[in-house]
Amino acid sequence: MIDELGVLQGCESTQLMNEPIRTVAVVGTGVIGASWAAIFLAHGRRVIATDPAEGAEERLRNAVDIHWGWLHEHGRVLERSYTGLHFDADLERAVGCAQFVQENGPEQLEVKQALFARLDAATSRHVILATSSSGLLISAIRARCTNPRRVIVGHPVNPPHLLPLVEVIGGEVASTEAIARAMSFYTEIGKKPIHLQVEVKGHLVNRLQAAVWQEMISLVSTGVASAAEVDAAMRYGIGPRWAAQGPFINLHLSGGAGGLRRVLELLGPAMESWWRDLGQVTLTPAIIDTVVASTQELMAREDLGILAASRDSAVARILEAAIDSRSR
Repeated sequence: MIDELGVLQGCESTQLMNEPIRTVAVVGTGVIGASWAAIFLAHGRRVIATDPAEGAEERLRNAVDIHWGWLHEHGRVLERSYTGLHFDADLERAVGCAQFVQENGPEQLEVKQALFARLDAATSRHVILATSSSGLLISAIRARCTNPRRVIVGHPVNPPHLLPLVEVIGGEVASTEAIARAMSFYTEIGKKPIHLQVEVKGHLVNRLQAAVWQEMISLVSTGVASAAEVDAAMRYGIGPRWAAQGPFINLHLSGGAGGLRRVLELLGPAMESWWRDLGQVTLTPAIIDTVVASTQELMAREDLGILAASRDSAVARILEAAIDSRSR
């Protein structure tokens, strides 16, 4: 409970680096923030959420209710209801006793810099400040922080309560202790964190996606395929194999006993010619109109709510099958 001074009861005045993380501040409670809140609660953490937008608390609680229902339906949590969610619109009060901060503000560098300067000033120097930024460089985000060594990227794949991957990036400044603590914490709450040693725009996941996005838009805009055909190629061809084992293992398996080396030596020239022929897309109004029209044909008879729910259930089953295939 947050008292009249805005302090969570049971909050210690200091947070040490080696203490278990029990209290998490979620800064920004939109789509990503609400999903993060649900997974933190599902793993027994107290959550103090904050967002200056009018009506933010009501939207957050409604979203967490929906996410919790999904988690319960799919056996991720046993309890039908949750406890431990607090809200305070005042940023400094909300993060004052947090042991870990997960920021989910607008993907605008100036906004992030100003926000992290405030977070840095309002929290103990041992508290990890993680941003969910999908592509900004962490060196730029923490430029105005006095204690930048505890500021990192903790980028989830949307929605965080469903998909386990988190990209952890510290760049050249973050301490090894901060990275280790973040990796450990994300693992404790059921995530699959990966540590990128070098910061790059878009991190890892979005760079991989961006490569596919560019080519699929190129293929549709030049009339090679429709949106429906591109989706079919991924759903029934590439996607299942990549979900089961990942692209590198699949490419290695393609080489038989010779593995990846055999594939690259035999097919390398052909692969290089394909790379040179890939589309380079500029999103002109005409191209946008073309790909949107093709996608609208694909979506013409689909209900978005039903489609999203069906996707999430299917992804959950795919994840279970993929994890099972790697554990054998």
